[in-house]
Amino acid sequence: MLRLPFFAYLQPRTLAEALRMKADAGPDAMFVAGGTYLYPNMKRRHQEPKTVISLMGIPELHQRTESSVGACVTLSELTAHPPIGPSALPTAARLVSTPLLRNMGTLGGNLCLDTRCNYYNQSYEWRKSIDFCMKKDGHICWVAPSSPRCWAVSSSDVAPVMVAIGAEYRLLGPQGERIIPAGRFYQNDGINYLTKQPDEVLVDVRLPAPNGWDAVYHKLRRRGSFDFPVLGVAAWVRWDGRNVAEARVVLGGVASYPQEVPEAGAALQGGPLSPETIAAAAEAAYRPSKPMDNTDFDLSWRKQMTRVYVARALQELRDRAGA
Repeated sequence: MLRLPFFAYLQPRTLAEALRMKADAGPDAMFVAGGTYLYPNMKRRHQEPKTVISLMGIPELHQRTESSVGACVTLSELTAHPPIGPSALPTAARLVSTPLLRNMGTLGGNLCLDTRCNYYNQSYEWRKSIDFCMKKDGHICWVAPSSPRCWAVSSSDVAPVMVAIGAEYRLLGPQGERIIPAGRFYQNDGINYLTKQPDEVLVDVRLPAPNGWDAVYHKLRRRGSFDFPVLGVAAWVRWDGRNVAEARVVLGGVASYPQEVPEAGAALQGGPLSPETIAAAAEAAYRPSKPMDNTDFDLSWRKQMTRVYVARALQELRDRAGA
């Protein structure tokens, strides 16, 4: 049985109090929301905080309006009736894990989800038997042994949607508040995968105004529930009549960050969303998609599925628009 290590558990009631607690506890402290990922990771000794600071008792983090959603709003709340935000957001939230975990897991937790890898997401004893990996306790990336970087993969379902729709994240830390685009919150490094600092709190997500755009999310996984994505596709289109004024295609599960493919969006702009432009965008998304052999399924097949899932997502947008 995997057991949690001993740790101190703190429950601040305000953001200011949470930041003070983190400053007092130092680098051995971590923030936690629903805990559906941190606590299992602690059991496997991926993270080993001496102090855990819960954010769930802070009312500000549970607030939601038409234009913003607090980081501690649960994934189940995102999918409730009426759902929160554009349709792609509750769709992605509904595809995360299982109902029990969605009842605990939060928007902020999924957006900050640790990167995953078959060589990393194992018990301490299993990892010790291979002399660990560079993401934790070791020096080699077993996926690409000659690589100087970690290739653990981004497995968030909601993050690609936020990047695609152009959402903004509000962060609060000791140096004050800052607002950054969702696309700049992530970086393509399996270890340092967030630009958020450890002493910052993700407060809320600011959603763009509904001004003639639509977005969808499609997910590839082995089972119909519970599994993390081995490919996620978020597609966003802003319409100008029946023509595409702007478009974005973002891939999840194929890199250490939600990977936007500008060439795919460019292939759609300036005309109707036709079978020809959909095929061109799918091909453009296929080329830079480079899944590694560190998650489920054969990696070459997963790459082939990039074309299929991008085409399906764009076809759904076309059908919804009646184009």
